[in-house]
Amino acid sequence: MPIDATAGRARALWRELAAAPDAAFGEPGRPGVFTSPLSSLAPPSWVGAVTIGERALITAPTARVADAVRSALNGLPADRLTDPATATALLPVSDTLGPAVLAYLAPEDLRPPRPTGTPAERLPPGDAALPALSEEAGEADAGESGLEEITSPVFVVRDGGARVLAAAGYAHWPRGTAHLCVLTAPEARGRGLARQVASEATAHALAAGLLPQWRARPAASRRVAAALGYRELGAQLSVRLR
Repeated sequence: MPIDATAGRARALWRELAAAPDAAFGEPGRPGVFTSPLSSLAPPSWVGAVTIGERALITAPTARVADAVRSALNGLPADRLTDPATATALLPVSDTLGPAVLAYLAPEDLRPPRPTGTPAERLPPGDAALPALSEEAGEADAGESGLEEITSPVFVVRDGGARVLAAAGYAHWPRGTAHLCVLTAPEARGRGLARQVASEATAHALAAGLLPQWRARPAASRRVAAALGYRELGAQLSVRLR
């Protein structure tokens, strides 16, 4: 799938999540800014910005806030629209979430992982073996992974017993999108297990005709995605205004 087609599918997803009938990505240097109190681009009452390529879509909870955001951010390149420092300098920001990088994968780009010597197993979502992995990884990492949101089969690697060392699956998002969720136990990191289980989950999504999406903030997560063939096409930032 050409990169333009992948970007087009990604934009269609975020237009739907914007929850505004006329929502659209703007032109370079002129982001599309829309009033949408029900937007999923950010928490309720926050401003949400998403970029795919050189184009950006921004939602605001009220028309007054949308006007202020439009006035402050017009003329900026896409990469600055998801930069917390830029937002804080130009708007009365009280809090931020992100930025998170958005990466996508076309079927022909998936790269097989290096063998780890440990086969992956397939579990149903919500399997009783998974909460122990979340507890071991800690609340912050488990929350970042989205493991509890998985609706697909979960691909796991165990330590030879019942304990799960790494797990991956995806949540079904709108527009045929598979949102990848990956988590590895702290002491098992650096062994290629995240790449192994994420490869299985990604291949499962592609076989179902879905668009795999990888949203990440930590550099280690971004490296795993890049190793599998994901391409970083954009970013997401949420800001709360005073």
